[in-house]
Amino acid sequence: MDPFRDFSRSDGPTLGVEWEICLVDPVTRDLVPRAAEVIEEVQARYPDIHLEPEFLQNTMELVTPICANTKEAVRALQRDLNAVKEVADEKGLKLWASGGHPFSDFRTNPLSPKHTYEEIVNRTQYWGQHMLLWGIHCHVGISHEDKVWPIINAVMTKYPHLLAISASSPGWDGIDTSYASNRTMLYQQLPTAGMPYQFESWDEWVDFMRDQQTSGVINHTGSMHFDVRPAAKWGTVEVRISDATSNLRELAAVVALTHCLVVHYDRMLERGEKLPTLQQWHVAENKWRGARYGMDALVITSRGTDEDWVKHELQLLIDELTPVAADLDCVDELNLVREIIERGAGYERQRAIYQRTGDWKDVVDATCAEMWELSL
Repeated sequence: MDPFRDFSRSDGPTLGVEWEICLVDPVTRDLVPRAAEVIEEVQARYPDIHLEPEFLQNTMELVTPICANTKEAVRALQRDLNAVKEVADEKGLKLWASGGHPFSDFRTNPLSPKHTYEEIVNRTQYWGQHMLLWGIHCHVGISHEDKVWPIINAVMTKYPHLLAISASSPGWDGIDTSYASNRTMLYQQLPTAGMPYQFESWDEWVDFMRDQQTSGVINHTGSMHFDVRPAAKWGTVEVRISDATSNLRELAAVVALTHCLVVHYDRMLERGEKLPTLQQWHVAENKWRGARYGMDALVITSRGTDEDWVKHELQLLIDELTPVAADLDCVDELNLVREIIERGAGYERQRAIYQRTGDWKDVVDATCAEMWELSL
């Protein structure tokens, strides 16, 4: 199998979700590098649970099996989360999830022992050391590689929508950055991360990846870490735009919107319809606006540079995707996006607490509590 050219075509619009969560000390509220021992104990008790160590030793990734819809994925994540909590409680640790920790020092958070992680930091140095960042990754099955890049380019037109509802990283190094998602701005500093190029065909992507291998880029990093990328081994499009949410309720909204969006574009292709695109500079501007303003972003909606508020855009998008959601049995989960619009996204809640108390520890406490308070 050619790892670049061969795409493991999926039989249907399957779904897989990865959610990055962390361990924090209940007294200091700082991150704790003990994920490996928690993962080991959970898997000793529950061998069918799939947890992965991540870039930093404070992080574990909850990974679903192949699912049919958001309901199945969230059910699997809830089971895994309960098992992790059981072990973390015994070890006197709290579970926390967000796009970025508001005050932890990157210099005191050790890497997980993996060659590619060490290579990334060795190559990128200062910026690579700053990766105290966590996200949600959604894999959606695609039936043919020729669909992959039209779908990715279309998904990128909805970048600020997927980011705004999940944005949860306003704090960094003890300050309020004034960004909804500081994670988004930091992560794109890595040379293999950020927006994908607007490839027009699978062959173009294959040529690009072979260039990356020849030039040594992939040898250093393991893969390209684009915001949306093909996962040829799994036969999926992997959407990596969203910050990690603090809870499964909001995660369900993010996953349902992502799944429905990709399936919607896939169906448009099946009907012979042209998918939406935006100029690369409009996509870049929208990404920045989503990161900066979150739910209050005014976003570019057309190649003619029309604009609309992201909250209004989200309402229209929910209506448009509801027939797809009905087919995927995730209407309730998709409608949780409206709940985020009404309640406020994670960054808004975090910022309100910090402005009221002036203490990021209060923010960490509230974010830890949300994991259980905002459940399905």
